[in-house]
Amino acid sequence: MQTLKDEKLYYIGGVVRDSILGHKSFDIDITYQGNAIEYCKSLEEKGVGEIIKINEPFGTVRMIIDGEEIDIASTRNEIYEKKGHLPTVTEIGCSLKSDVMRRDFTINALAKSTLTDEIIDYVGGLEDINNKILKVLHENSFIDDPTRIIRGLKFSVRFGFKLEEKTEKLQKDYLNNINYDMSYKRVKKELMETFNLNSQKAYDEFFNQKIYKLISEKEIIPPKYNIEKLVNEHMPKHVWLVYLGWMNLEKLPFTKEEQKIINDYKLLIESNILEDDYSIYKAFSGKELEAVLLYIITQQNNKGIRYLEIKDIYININGNDLKSMGVAPSNRYSECFDYVLKYKLNNINMTKDDEINLAKKFFNL
Repeated sequence: MQTLKDEKLYYIGGVVRDSILGHKSFDIDITYQGNAIEYCKSLEEKGVGEIIKINEPFGTVRMIIDGEEIDIASTRNEIYEKKGHLPTVTEIGCSLKSDVMRRDFTINALAKSTLTDEIIDYVGGLEDINNKILKVLHENSFIDDPTRIIRGLKFSVRFGFKLEEKTEKLQKDYLNNINYDMSYKRVKKELMETFNLNSQKAYDEFFNQKIYKLISEKEIIPPKYNIEKLVNEHMPKHVWLVYLGWMNLEKLPFTKEEQKIINDYKLLIESNILEDDYSIYKAFSGKELEAVLLYIITQQNNKGIRYLEIKDIYININGNDLKSMGVAPSNRYSECFDYVLKYKLNNINMTKDDEINLAKKFFNL
C-alpha cells in the first residue's frame, strides 16, 4: 500500500502477526492514530482515493485506493456496557496504546508503522509469538467477549499456539460460570471461521476444553468420527455445520440454506430407513449433502455412506417417453419411475431401451 504512508497510520492486529509468522493474512487492518473519518476526508479532497462507506459510531471508513478497497479505523476506547455484546465506543482518536489494549490477545495487539515499518509492542506480543502462547490482555477479557474463547481455539489450530497458564484458568473459570446473554450472531461468526478450517484438532479441543458450553447448557459427549477426512472426501459447502450441526444450535441465527440442512438431518435421523439400496436412495435423495454427512457421523451405520455411493444413479426415461407409449399422465408415472429405479439400482448398466421395456412391463403393454 505505497499510497498510504503516514506517521499516524499503522497496520495493526492480524496482519502484523501473520507477517511475523510468515503467513498470508486474511484481513488487513489499518488504524489511524486520531480521527480516521477526518483523515480519510482529507485524503479524498487531495484526490487520494474515494470514500465509499463511513461508520460514524465506530470511526471507521472504507475507501477505494489504487483500485483496492481499504478499511481504515480510528484509534478508539471502548467499554462493554452489556457483557457479551458489542462494545460501546467512548472515545474516538485516543492514543495508539489505548487502542491496542482493547484487543483480544497480545499476539493481535502489535502495530506496525506504515511510514517506517517499525513494530510497536506495548504488551509483549512479540515474545508471545516467539513462545507460541496465547495471552489475553486483562482478566475480564472473556467476560467482556466470550467469543474470544472460540477465537483462541482458532488461533491455536492455525498457528499451533497454546493458552498461557493464567489465560487458560480465566477460560476455565468463565466456562464454569457462563453468561448466556451474549451475541450469538458473533458466536456463530467465530464458529464458522474456526470449523471452516476443517480441523479434527479443533473439533476435539472444542469438546475437551468444554468450549461447546458456550452454545449448550447441557453436558455433551460428541460422536467420535474422523470428520476432517469425511469433509476432504466430499467437499461440502457448509463445513462448520458438518462438525456441529448434530448439536442443538437453536441459539444461533441460521440462513434458510443452513436451516434446511438442520431440518434434513432431523428428518433422516427420525426415519426408519431400511437396508436395501432403493430405500436408502429414496430416504436420502433431495437432502443436503451436509445433512447426509451429519447422519453418517452420528448414526455410524453404512446407510449414509451407501447413499453417497449410489446417489448419481438415475433413470433416463421421462414423462414424454411414457406418453409416447400411449400412457396418459397420472400419479402412476411416479410409481413407474420408482419401479424402474429399483431395477436400475441393481443394474447400473441398464440402457434407456432397457428402462423403456421395464416401463412397458409395468403398464402391461
